[in-house]
Amino acid sequence: MKKRLFGIVFAGLLCLGLSMPASAQSDMPLFVDDADLLTDSEESDLLAKLETISQNQQMDIVVVTTNSLNGETPRDYADDFYDYNGYAEDGVLLLISMEDSDWYISTTGYGITAVTDAGREYMADQFLDDLSNGYFYDAFVTYADLCDEFITQALNGNPYDIGNLPKEDFSYVKKLVVSLVIGLVVALIVTSSMTAQLKSVHKQSEAADYVKNGSMKVTESRDLFLYRRVDRRAKPKDTNSGGSRTHTSSSGRSHGGGGGKF
Repeated sequence: MKKRLFGIVFAGLLCLGLSMPASAQSDMPLFVDDADLLTDSEESDLLAKLETISQNQQMDIVVVTTNSLNGETPRDYADDFYDYNGYAEDGVLLLISMEDSDWYISTTGYGITAVTDAGREYMADQFLDDLSNGYFYDAFVTYADLCDEFITQALNGNPYDIGNLPKEDFSYVKKLVVSLVIGLVVALIVTSSMTAQLKSVHKQSEAADYVKNGSMKVTESRDLFLYRRVDRRAKPKDTNSGGSRTHTSSSGRSHGGGGGKF
């Protein structure tokens, strides 16, 4: 009887362990806001989004903010934070340091495949304006949604990379066209107003009509070839074949990633 009871309990614990998502490997939450950039409600909403994406994709999608890198480079800080806090083997981490306005995305495991170097640059372009303007919640949501999209794309066998990046949203193109039209209309109004003020200027049919009689005499005319300079430079070869460049962190784990300033 005791053996049967022990077997039931063990089977229950085993099932529980197998049902836990990959992101549950760490006691550290997926959002760590040491720089206190978000409100409590924003933090709760973002954490819920990160947990949902991480569970669905079986990867840890992490956001970390800090006021100081403690003397480390953004790359080392991001890699070490991921490695030494028990996150999953596969993941992506976005680090925001307020010390010198640094951002860095660290990838590991399948995250290296899903977020290529070209894909990471595209991703950053989508949230850097929000970071620069202090809209941190919006930037983090954009990052999380893009991670979800990039992982799904990679799992379908065609990761976002050079020559295969997401198409620009139609609404963005529409806004651009509207802005250009408005600029054109304003320019036409301004130039029309300036033209209307030139009442003393009249179009002339001949070039000579613009020259005052007797003011210029041309006695000789010839063309002189002074010199010619030709610069020949070899066309640089495109050595970037796509994918992700990797490095080894202090823990010995391989990471991809990159970052900059906001």
